[in-house]
Amino acid sequence: MSTTPRLGPGGVREVGPAIWAFSRLAGRVSGTEPPAVFLTLGRNRRLFWGWLHFAGRLMPGGRLARRETELVILRVAATAHSDYEWAQHEGMGRKAGLTTPEIEGLAGRAEHDWSARDTMLLDATDELLRDADLSDATWHRVREHLDERTSVELLMLVGHYRMLATTLQALRVQPDRRRTR
Repeated sequence: MSTTPRLGPGGVREVGPAIWAFSRLAGRVSGTEPPAVFLTLGRNRRLFWGWLHFAGRLMPGGRLARRETELVILRVAATAHSDYEWAQHEGMGRKAGLTTPEIEGLAGRAEHDWSARDTMLLDATDELLRDADLSDATWHRVREHLDERTSVELLMLVGHYRMLATTLQALRVQPDRRRTR
């Protein structure tokens, strides 16, 4: 499969000055070049702002703890083979408290002994990705750990990052390079 981007990151003419400036700021904060995810999806300006608002409600503005959000996102990235999402969120996961053994476990490179709550999050994520549904037993486990609103958020978090991974893969968006001072 080709790794040549099907739509390269847009410039100020393609994405407009607001998305262009936002991307440059986001790159400074993350220590990378302006994120290709923003400059590529920003080619559809109207859709971009709605997507960004929605995505921000899930991460970082969600009800799940940041560590748990990153746990789920990294599991989706690993399962979907999304190099871009993995590269974006591995560092965020570490900052949110995920350990190296946990990240190795999420990547499938090592076994890890997860807590009951982490196991529930990972099992629910895996089942949603595999079946696009949850069994009654898995739903019961989710509800043992999460309230109603957070349960809905978990489902939408998995679905959103699967959608994003698919879009980034189909467009062949390449991971961002680290900024060199």
